[in-house]
Amino acid sequence: METTPLDGLRINIRGIVQGVGFRPFVYSLAREHHLNGWVLNSSSGVQIEVDGTPAQLAAFSADLRAKMPPLAKIDEIQQESIPPQSFTGFEIRHSLPQAGEFIPVSPDTSICEDCRRELFDPADRRYRYPFINCTNCGPRFTIIRDIPYDRPYTAMADFPLCADCRMEYENPLDRRFHAQPVACDVCGPQVWYQEDGAVFARKDDAIQNARKALQNGKILAVKGLGGYHLACDAANPFAVAELRRRKRRSDKPFALMAFDLETVETHCCVPPQEAEILISRQKPIVLLQRKPGCSLPAELAPGQLTLGFMLPYTPLHLLLMEPATGFPPVLVMTSGNLSEEPIAYEDDDAIQRLSPLADGFLLHDRPIHISTDDSVVQVLRNDLYPIRRSRGYAPDPLVFNREFPQILAAGAELKNTFCLSRERYAFLSHHIGDLENYETERSFTEGIRHFEKLFRIQPQAIACDLHPAYLASAYAHRRAEQESLPLVEIHHHHAHLAACLAEHERWDTRQEVIGCIFDGTGYGTDGAVWGGEFLVGNIHHYERASHLPYVPQPGGDRATRKPAVMALAHLWQAQMAWNKSLPSCIALTEQEKSVLDNQLTRQVNTPLTSSMGRLFDAVSSLIGIRHVVNYEGQAAIEMEAVASRTERGWYPIHVDPTSHQIDLDPFWTSFLDEILQGIPQAVLAARFHNSIVQLTQTICCQLRQERQLNTVVLSGGVWQNRYLFNRTVSALETHGFEVLTHRQVPTNDGGIALGQLAGAASVLELKPTRS
Repeated sequence: METTPLDGLRINIRGIVQGVGFRPFVYSLAREHHLNGWVLNSSSGVQIEVDGTPAQLAAFSADLRAKMPPLAKIDEIQQESIPPQSFTGFEIRHSLPQAGEFIPVSPDTSICEDCRRELFDPADRRYRYPFINCTNCGPRFTIIRDIPYDRPYTAMADFPLCADCRMEYENPLDRRFHAQPVACDVCGPQVWYQEDGAVFARKDDAIQNARKALQNGKILAVKGLGGYHLACDAANPFAVAELRRRKRRSDKPFALMAFDLETVETHCCVPPQEAEILISRQKPIVLLQRKPGCSLPAELAPGQLTLGFMLPYTPLHLLLMEPATGFPPVLVMTSGNLSEEPIAYEDDDAIQRLSPLADGFLLHDRPIHISTDDSVVQVLRNDLYPIRRSRGYAPDPLVFNREFPQILAAGAELKNTFCLSRERYAFLSHHIGDLENYETERSFTEGIRHFEKLFRIQPQAIACDLHPAYLASAYAHRRAEQESLPLVEIHHHHAHLAACLAEHERWDTRQEVIGCIFDGTGYGTDGAVWGGEFLVGNIHHYERASHLPYVPQPGGDRATRKPAVMALAHLWQAQMAWNKSLPSCIALTEQEKSVLDNQLTRQVNTPLTSSMGRLFDAVSSLIGIRHVVNYEGQAAIEMEAVASRTERGWYPIHVDPTSHQIDLDPFWTSFLDEILQGIPQAVLAARFHNSIVQLTQTICCQLRQERQLNTVVLSGGVWQNRYLFNRTVSALETHGFEVLTHRQVPTNDGGIALGQLAGAASVLELKPTRS
């Protein structure tokens, strides 16, 4: 019988292929196809060499993609035919570090169904062990210190494996083969409960003590996957109010956790798309429409129609939330910090910072190497719309069809993320937060160092915002000077436009789009505060085609917290009387109005702004919804909640067909008349929203006629408004526009860094070189 001659095949795979069970998958696949050879982890991915017949090799190669493990993500496969190596079996070889090479790192992943089943199985040796995991789930990004992803390079290095765990760890056919966080009650991390520095209980008794404390209305600090949470009974209005007082968070919504989807459905409407995201392996916080009969206190999300729910994503959460008679079915699970501080994740620091806030601590001894907040998303027009991209998503890179030089983009001041590029990858960081204090700035710089080390990136250029006072920009300037690197400043609103274009891979600098960039604050090229912008451009360049009329912003940034002040500033600019019957006038004292009038008349600390966010603030105050805000966007969020969903009317706004200059005088005249007529708040709010929809549609139609442009980008934090977003997209699509929106990175400033990076790469690419 004639034997088919053997061929050899060398395969290099790049992507998320380490720590996800890829090598044992390859081992099993090679045995299934009767191939001999080896597989190993390298610093650039996974390498394979196999001998087999051409048919066997072809089937094996096809199955690598078709049957890969659930957490794996293949970005690139390189194959090379080689002479057969006369292998006599198939083996998994030790990892091969390679200087300068890198691979993407898997985000932390929620507990899988197999581990969940074992967690509650009395016959399983990991029964009720709060750190059960396998190659398909568990911590990844938060414990990795370096690559390749092997146990000595993780926060599990100090937990030697017991004999049983080592047997699983070394068995290629086991689900826990080379699962770096693998452990059990004998050899792994442990949990304990303490109050006032004294340990009350350990192991499962600790969890039961914590459950009893929550049941009794106490506030607990719970160490989780990427940091600490502050938890209390969500149905207990006294506990919720006390948590708000201690955390100094008077109105901002709290995140909630329920044991299962059925519990969430008792309180909120959960359409299929939202349900799919809730149970996904990322398990983010999902914003859901509250049901009319929801029994949870309104104080959880004051002035809002939505609640932010997530499901348990760690075994510890499942044990803590386990249903039982008398135990709260829903817990508040808010970030473990004082308002505006970064999330606590290091134990000593957490105990010091959170002791004034928490009655007790549920702790464990698995170190968290890098902190990550929970991600927040909503669904708009049947697709995911990120609000905060962090746990479960970061550091999963965006993979593009072009290559980038190694660039660091420092991001924005608020909702900061940074971004680093290498080859086809853009690594957008986890959520850092508002860079307004030393602690958050330290988190920012430490995060950059970690990403650069992890992905072997040495920036060749740095990008930042134009704003001279941003801490992120100051870091970029300082580092560019120290390392003699090119510094590319990208205008804030151009970065918004570029981020969305990059998501959709619109790299062609010969093609322009219309950018409707609406947000609260962005430093303009004329020194004013921009934010209601209609741009024409692409990733490389832009021009300002139109914008909201400039209005003085009394007190600068202080006015962002006082919608009543912005309301009267808008009326002053429009030369409208401050009618004493208007809610904004009633909200301010006579002395405050006198000082404000004097400030506006004399132009004392009144920078000009075209901000759409400040216009929303002004209108919210004028119809009596919110005169002072306690968190960013509060006035607009509460106005959206009030707006009638059936109202179709709008107020006139004139746009010059040639210059595209916006005249708000007709708007103010009609709007103020209706306020004084006593038109209901819900109608006023809806008609204002509809007016912005009409304005956007009008200018886009004018620019299309003038410049033959048919693609519109919507970016900026104002587009998180569900009402405005849905009606604007519908209006534009009805008029035949292609509408590009964010689906991978936040539309708010959390996506700015990607736009800075894309813009800087384009500038550097097109920059003429000296001969």
